[in-house]
Amino acid sequence: MTLWNFLKDKIMLLLLHLLCMLGSFFYFSACGVNTGQLFLFYMAWLFLLTVYLLVIWRQRSHYFHQIFQILDTLDKPYLISEVMPDSWRLEDRLYRSVLKDSNKSVIDAVHHMETESTEYKEFIENWIHEVKLPLTSMNLMCDNRKASAWTPKDTALLKSHLSELENDVDKALYFARSDTVYQDYMIREISLENVLMNVIQRSRPYLIQNHVRIDMQAEAKTVYCDDKWLEFMINQIILNAVKYKKQDNCVITIRTRKETGSTTLTIEDNGTGIRQEELGRIFDKGFTGSNGRKNRRSTGIGLYLCRKLSRKLGITLEADSVEGEFTKISLIFPDGSQYFGRE
Repeated sequence: MTLWNFLKDKIMLLLLHLLCMLGSFFYFSACGVNTGQLFLFYMAWLFLLTVYLLVIWRQRSHYFHQIFQILDTLDKPYLISEVMPDSWRLEDRLYRSVLKDSNKSVIDAVHHMETESTEYKEFIENWIHEVKLPLTSMNLMCDNRKASAWTPKDTALLKSHLSELENDVDKALYFARSDTVYQDYMIREISLENVLMNVIQRSRPYLIQNHVRIDMQAEAKTVYCDDKWLEFMINQIILNAVKYKKQDNCVITIRTRKETGSTTLTIEDNGTGIRQEELGRIFDKGFTGSNGRKNRRSTGIGLYLCRKLSRKLGITLEADSVEGEFTKISLIFPDGSQYFGRE
């Protein structure tokens, strides 16, 4: 900080002293004070003012020189508020407090971006391994059927693998869009029955291949939601139920229930179930549990995505299970008619 810049910053203080000098000069002259005495008085005034300004300029220059030196040595300059030298001045303490609050918000934003980037990287790595399985299976089928005709069983198996592949691709797409749901959704009144039928029809080859029966007990109820995102969530829950099915007689029961202020959609399977100590973690990213360790294809992403999307869409997601008996996932839709049902 140069002396000239410092003096320009103190221009109001200098003008105040100048006005005080002029006012006191006229007052002392009117009182008959000797000119020589006035000269000595104002020379002393100017001397003290000059010394004061030089001392303050020296202190401020040294203070900011320390700050810039520390700043040059920091790997993360935005942390300067944490290592700034102490100052007795109130304005310095206030500036430091402002910097700390500002830097905290920056650090939180950077941490959030780093977390999202890490999550997406881990997801893509898992997704690549997952999507290779149906691709490998289809390649093997094509190699084995080069010299012979395709049978209906081969076609059904190929369609099942294609259904898996389509789901894996959708999972990557929805994961990439999960943080910007608000840019790609439309809340409106939709039919739960139509959404459920679309999901079942889409997953039909995969369900048939795995000998899964759907017990539809849902009535034609309506909810306020985005049909595209809801179809993805329901599809993930159904596919998850198939992944952890028992060997025989796999049944997925779908029910709806209208309550005061909400509608509940329940998807229940008679599969392997979940241990009670693991039930609270099934929506965590990457959690596969004891069942997932037996099933090497589990990535712990499907239900994590469902929870993430449900929160953004205002849907409550609940889970209940008894190991070896059933797993039940409930989606609770709030009544949005008062907000979205107006003409």
